[in-house]
Amino acid sequence: MTDHLTDLENESIFIIREAYAKIKNLALLWSMGKDSTILLHLVKKAFLGHCPVPLVHIDESYEPDEMIAWRDDYVQRNKLRLIVGQNRKALSEGMGPQMGRLVCCGALKTQALQETVAEHKIQGLMVGIRRDEEGSRGKERIVSPRSSSGAWAYKDQPAEIWNYYNLHGPKDVHLRVHPILHWTELNVWEYILQESIEVIPLYFARDGKRYRSLGCAPCTGAVESGATNVEQIIEELKISNQSERAGRAHDQEETYALQKLRSSGFM
Repeated sequence: MTDHLTDLENESIFIIREAYAKIKNLALLWSMGKDSTILLHLVKKAFLGHCPVPLVHIDESYEPDEMIAWRDDYVQRNKLRLIVGQNRKALSEGMGPQMGRLVCCGALKTQALQETVAEHKIQGLMVGIRRDEEGSRGKERIVSPRSSSGAWAYKDQPAEIWNYYNLHGPKDVHLRVHPILHWTELNVWEYILQESIEVIPLYFARDGKRYRSLGCAPCTGAVESGATNVEQIIEELKISNQSERAGRAHDQEETYALQKLRSSGFM
């Protein structure tokens, strides 16, 4: 393991163990993407191969069938606990991308997440976001206190100095914990290669295209690529000048779209 990856891993495992020790009813938000999957790997490393917390997947019902099939198979093979959240009421009323992507994300992602957190009394969620992925995520802290609705006050966040994380909030304060916030996309793929971590095959090129970021099918596009394995993805990233989220439609919807979604509770 390279010294830099060792440092990243050690810091993430420290954050994970601190969160587990101090937060009641902790869970891991899992999208099946590369970031939340390496976060799951780090959790298992932190606890000697065991994942002591449930995974939470917010199912919008618009994910590619391959993602759901891979999710169920992966969970079964690895003997994981999975909580699936879904805004069935909004779906039954016809909610979808045709209503506007920000409206759809608000109902099928944010509201579904809020309802799932409340139903299962989850006080803290570990989330695999990174600062380099998108502008609003660059404003995050390792530990992000949220209101009961999950709202994020990005202009009013507690300072984090000397590895002191704000994990001592009142019981009614929901916490988002970001153990890989300090990683980069390249770090993630280098770590996947080093640790031989299984990732969903959608990341590998088929017919000259692959997914670089995963989400619901109507709002997520593939990018031009010939990378069919992890080594080729790493080499591709070293020379790419394209944004990681270039294929995510709601990011293009309007200025600060994702920041607006995250301010209301989006992951």
